[in-house]
Amino acid sequence: MRVLAALSGGVDSAVAAARAVDAGHDVVGVHMALSRTRDQFRTGSRGCCSIEDAGDARRAADVLGIPYYVWDLSERFEETVVADFLAEYAAGRTPNPCVRCNEHIKFATLLDRGIALGFDAVCTGHYARVVPGADGVPELHRARDAAKDQSYVLAVMGPERLARAVFPLGDVASKEETRREAAERGLAVSAKPDSYDICFVADGDTQGFLRDRLGSRPGDVVDASGAVVGRHDGAYAYTVGQRRGLALGRPAPDGRPRYVLHVEPVANRVVVGSADELLVDTVHADRAVWYDERVVVAVDGTVDALGGDVEVQVRAHGAPVAADVLTASGGAVSVRLRTPLRGVAPGQSLVLYRGTRVLGQATVTAAQRALVGTPA
Repeated sequence: MRVLAALSGGVDSAVAAARAVDAGHDVVGVHMALSRTRDQFRTGSRGCCSIEDAGDARRAADVLGIPYYVWDLSERFEETVVADFLAEYAAGRTPNPCVRCNEHIKFATLLDRGIALGFDAVCTGHYARVVPGADGVPELHRARDAAKDQSYVLAVMGPERLARAVFPLGDVASKEETRREAAERGLAVSAKPDSYDICFVADGDTQGFLRDRLGSRPGDVVDASGAVVGRHDGAYAYTVGQRRGLALGRPAPDGRPRYVLHVEPVANRVVVGSADELLVDTVHADRAVWYDERVVVAVDGTVDALGGDVEVQVRAHGAPVAADVLTASGGAVSVRLRTPLRGVAPGQSLVLYRGTRVLGQATVTAAQRALVGTPA
């Protein structure tokens, strides 16, 4: 099988490519240049896809003895991932850029180009598993190492692209095992620090990045009664559940910490309240991607294919919670959480699981508060 290995310059993608070579595939490495300012180095590998990463990817390809190319996808990245990030925050929602990068770049642009060039699949260093289903259709499952599992951010790719994805690290017991293997193979990235934060926000200052792109828009921070308790420099810079950085001028009457309850982009207001007011037990989402065709055709709202024990996850590193599916009709789904969660924000990715298997993914549009029953 001809495999296009995405080499980010990190240890995971390097070992994944090495395993693809060991499996007998005809492997070609490609590094995706996503930044328009690749001459800027990032200390400590804070992000990914920098000029250092491109060099590390090339050296890994040399060790593996595979062809290596750099594809400039910076324009596509800016038009999709970064543009979506800005638009979602401007609309008062909370996006996950890693989800959008997997959707638009790694398993759309990269895969589509690869197929056009005659490749059969794309190999990445994600921690997830592709398991053949009873009907032969590939299923997306959690990785063996729950701490590194990335099925949450991969769920958006859909069944067709999943069929052309290879995740060699899905059965790895731990990240330490990956690093040991890299060292044994002579890969210099074996001790390279993990990337973290948002890759296109080099200094980690998300609020500063948003302010530079969206401009300063001062407004009020109010409590649930509408009383002004502080000021902000742009409602877009806040997200549901946020506590830090509020700089409130008036303490809560009970002296307890206050959190962002919701963002009102049109009024340019940020509403704050107690932690208890963040509790939700019903979540609505749309733009659903299903891994079971019975759900896709359930246009009458039936949920037979999703009946039984279902868990949902609303954050990449969040714990899954048991839930009941209320409706699942084509592109929309609503679930009731058996254990209320705090701070579920519009724009987040809602992923449904049965055991380790991903059933589907959708984008949160609204949540209902368990205590007061009004939209969050």
